[in-house]
Amino acid sequence: MKFGIFYEHQLPKPWGPGDEAKMFHDALEQVILADRLGYDYAWEVEHHFLDEYSHSSAPEVFLAAAAARTQNIRIGHGIRQVIPKYNHPARTAEGLATLDIMSHGRVDFGIGEGATRLELGAFGIPAREKRAMCLEAAEQVANMMVLDPYPGFEGKYFSMPCRNVIPKPMQTPHPPMWMACTNRDTIKVAASIGVGALAFSFLDPQEATNWAEIYYGIIKSEQCVPIGHSVNANIAMVSNFSVHHDRSEAIRRGHEGFEFFGYAANALVAHDTVPGRTNMWGDYLAKRGNRTEEMIAASQRVDNYASGIGTPEDMRDHLKAFQDAGVDQVIFLQQAGRNRHEHICESLELFAAEVMPEFKAEVAAREARKARELAPYIEAALKRKNWMKPLADDEIPVVKASVAKAQLAQNATRPAAE
Repeated sequence: MKFGIFYEHQLPKPWGPGDEAKMFHDALEQVILADRLGYDYAWEVEHHFLDEYSHSSAPEVFLAAAAARTQNIRIGHGIRQVIPKYNHPARTAEGLATLDIMSHGRVDFGIGEGATRLELGAFGIPAREKRAMCLEAAEQVANMMVLDPYPGFEGKYFSMPCRNVIPKPMQTPHPPMWMACTNRDTIKVAASIGVGALAFSFLDPQEATNWAEIYYGIIKSEQCVPIGHSVNANIAMVSNFSVHHDRSEAIRRGHEGFEFFGYAANALVAHDTVPGRTNMWGDYLAKRGNRTEEMIAASQRVDNYASGIGTPEDMRDHLKAFQDAGVDQVIFLQQAGRNRHEHICESLELFAAEVMPEFKAEVAAREARKARELAPYIEAALKRKNWMKPLADDEIPVVKASVAKAQLAQNATRPAAE
């Protein structure tokens, strides 16, 4: 099993001078530490205008800084908003390829569409059409990263003439593609288009097993028609994360922030919002009461506490259940609510020292078995794809100069004094 860390860049109110800057730089230091400790992925979301919940509106900037300061950890857009009204597909392709080059081929490309009215409404995106807009754009981003030149496209939601979109990524044919998944329906969509599933839902092992069975069942079926130029058959699942040798202390350090993540996500979708005047953290604390101590008391009444928040042994049991369910990667949500930087770093270090090694030791053999099993299904899926046809040299349209040739010739013969 592989392991990642995940960033929304949460910053509950009230905000003091320098709080936002400290949050970003602390997160960067955590990624640097995770790279040194052997974690596999650093994922960052893209959201806009979501006070307190996510200040990650320019993930390409943060991920570029992370790429420059790390050596091995993969740099994941989890996700990039690919609908053209957020980011033009050509600009997405250019940014991905440049980041892939600068990171020496460490980029992963998650696609997403947004969910809140704050985002969709601000960019004029109709909620009922966002999925179709996302998939149309994502397929063309993949084509832009591969085809030389890109032949052009006339779609329902955007169009673009023939251009050579440069640079091209280091990874071939392009960085692995993923999709944000929050329910069974989106798991089915991800599998049907041959991309990895970034499962941003907190599931028990039985439900994780159900999702994995659905996902890999579709990957192996004729329903799978890849949207990209390769198939990335993987499931990554988000987990809460706080590790300490004292279970009660792990809960004190991590549970409040973890619960705020879920509370804020629900509030942004279900409640009206006054831009710039949110008080989600205050509302959350008022409703939460003394829940931390309640959780600690409940945890002391059981021997087996399989959770992402607890002791190394608790974490080991938690992960084994997800490994058995067929999950390929667990992504730790550690930067949430008011979780403290030093506590996050201590958890990353303890997990890497006492839990990670036994799971990492099995990765190579497990992935080799999986590759052998899926190879014929992936080959069949790629044969079903309706590939965009490259242009022959004599088919590439000439882009007319903006200045007439006669005017250029006239300017060239004028005396310098003129």
